[in-house]
Amino acid sequence: MANSEIQVILVDEKDQQIGLLEKMKAHELGVLHRAFSIFLFNDEGQMLIHRRADDKYHSGGLWTNACCSHPFENEKIENAAHRRLKEELGIESELTKAFDFIYKAKLENGLEEHEYDHVLLGNHNGPVYPDLSEVAEWKFADLAWIDQRTTQSPHEFTPWFIIALPKVLSFLKSKQLQQ
Repeated sequence: MANSEIQVILVDEKDQQIGLLEKMKAHELGVLHRAFSIFLFNDEGQMLIHRRADDKYHSGGLWTNACCSHPFENEKIENAAHRRLKEELGIESELTKAFDFIYKAKLENGLEEHEYDHVLLGNHNGPVYPDLSEVAEWKFADLAWIDQRTTQSPHEFTPWFIIALPKVLSFLKSKQLQQ
């Protein structure tokens, strides 16, 4: 489906649907819409990151988390996450809802992300079969390496990854403390 045909779900700050808007228009206007972000880890604690395809409509060539996207209208977040994980990376993983947050980030070409982001976590140890129109390359990376690279060279990463990463790491640390 072409970007011009995809609609995102406009929401209020409580994630209540208030309308639909064509995806590119939502990013041009910077209006709040529903999204999800998937962070995958292997058994060694490394995070799966990928570099977005260079010709993506925004943030091409930047490193980011395993998968991010938008659900369709009347599609549950979990179902959308599984669908996009299969479409983008050719994999399946059990996913657990971690938390939600709202963020804004300026992008190139006058675009802006303003998302009510549902964050899901999962585990994956096998190969990845990426859609090359979405993913230029991928790897499992140590969290210390990711922390160092995002601190030293944040321009190599998507804005939402830079914003979400500390929240994900804090969430994981709090879960470890509870065990």
